[in-house]
Amino acid sequence: MDDKKNIEKIEEVINRIKPYLQADGGDIQFKRYENGVVYVSLKGSCSGCPMASITLKEMVENVLISEIPEIIKVINEN
Repeated sequence: MDDKKNIEKIEEVINRIKPYLQADGGDIQFKRYENGVVYVSLKGSCSGCPMASITLKEMVENVLISEIPEIIKVINEN
């Protein structure tokens, strides 16, 4: 899959994840995709939450990697 299609799929997956984060007062914003790495920004209550790294790894990263094999990692940039 080319980068444009990957970005479209990334945005689609993130939009499906957003309601779960928003239900707890948080949010997520897609920043960019480079060389298999997705850069996001966790917002709201997610930005200062001690569980944010677990949310990022267990929810966001796992879902993105399972749906888009080209993705190798997700990084939070605040």
